[in-house]
Amino acid sequence: MSDAATSQPAAATAQATPKGAGPFSHFERLIAWRYLRSRRKETVISVIASISFVGIMLGVATLIVVMAVMNGFRAELLTRILGVNGHLIVQPVDMPLSDYDAVAKRIEGVDGVRLALPMVQGQVLVSGRSGAGTGAFVRGVRADDLTRLDLISKNIRDGSLVGFAAGEGVAVGTRMAENLGLAIGDSVTLVAPEGDITPFGTTPRVKTYPVSATFESGMSEYDSSIIYLPLEEAQLFFNAEGLVQSIELFVDDPDAVEAIRPAVEEAAQRPVLLSDWRQRNSTFFSALEVERNVMFMILTMIVLVAALNIISGLVMLVKDKGHDIAILRTMGATSGAIMRIFLMTGAAIGVAGTIAGVVLGVVICMNVESIRQFFSWLSGTTIFNPEIYFLSRLPAKMEAGETIYVIVMALALSFLATLFPAWRASRLDPVDALRYD
Repeated sequence: MSDAATSQPAAATAQATPKGAGPFSHFERLIAWRYLRSRRKETVISVIASISFVGIMLGVATLIVVMAVMNGFRAELLTRILGVNGHLIVQPVDMPLSDYDAVAKRIEGVDGVRLALPMVQGQVLVSGRSGAGTGAFVRGVRADDLTRLDLISKNIRDGSLVGFAAGEGVAVGTRMAENLGLAIGDSVTLVAPEGDITPFGTTPRVKTYPVSATFESGMSEYDSSIIYLPLEEAQLFFNAEGLVQSIELFVDDPDAVEAIRPAVEEAAQRPVLLSDWRQRNSTFFSALEVERNVMFMILTMIVLVAALNIISGLVMLVKDKGHDIAILRTMGATSGAIMRIFLMTGAAIGVAGTIAGVVLGVVICMNVESIRQFFSWLSGTTIFNPEIYFLSRLPAKMEAGETIYVIVMALALSFLATLFPAWRASRLDPVDALRYD
């Protein structure tokens, strides 16, 4: 057979296929766009489509905002907790930690350890100028170490650490200072239950110190309960002369703390017990993770309900457009073309709603603290009380991977919701549709 004869069927096929009539052609997009626009007699269908659009938009925005706030909670709490408490705690075994200075220097030389902080700590009753008393947690640290503790030293609100370095003052949290009516230079009285032994029994140890600085770590629990005392004074106050209870280590990468354990044990050159931040806060962060996952599952139902609205709207649209579908079929439109038209109609609602939801979610996340303050002013109440939620401001931290996951999930639900109505439209018999129209 000649090449000319072979090319004739191909040419005939090309001529039989109208230009612009392929899958997702301009013709199919035009019909899909026409069905998205409402007429007066199609008000119900238009309302359902609008509800679907708004539902997907709000669902996506809510998911993004809630996940960002949950991530912000975890990041902020992790920063605050690990900014004040050590990532790895070294405690003595068998014998007291009297050689803490040499041990701290050796451990600080370990690669990845940023700060080794010897500490004496204990609970006390504290009272101030107002006469009111409250419980507090005293931490005795060296002045040089406190200046390297950035969350404290870089957040001094009043006074300075000069008096603390001279061993003549204490640093207290801003909330404790407010509760006790303390100002810089005022005296604060500490009462320790384990005090001096006298012929009449053990009497509480009472001592007064001037307030040289107030700090604000951003975590209300710490700002209202922690007092920093010079190490030598703390040793005298708690009857622990020449000793410390532990050495707190701050590392460059808290998530890799397990990797430096062997090096720390070797550098200590004595029996020690090590515990990291994950062991001490496992219950707290596990609860946050569970809450985050449950919130994601619950809020996904909003998007699912909106997707079901797409199904109902398209089913009604197919029923209303039965006559139009029959005419299109008799004019040569294939069942695949009809299916693609309704797929594009439903998918357009899902895509537009998802895009609008992402924009709305990003805008809210960028202004979440201002929105909180506005609603607090509007309602006259304190929304997100720092005394309950530990943090002084509402955090939001968007993660790119999580946001992409929300977008993909919303689009997938929207596309799946269009399959059944589109398939039903493609299976419509044009003869029956014209006969019973």
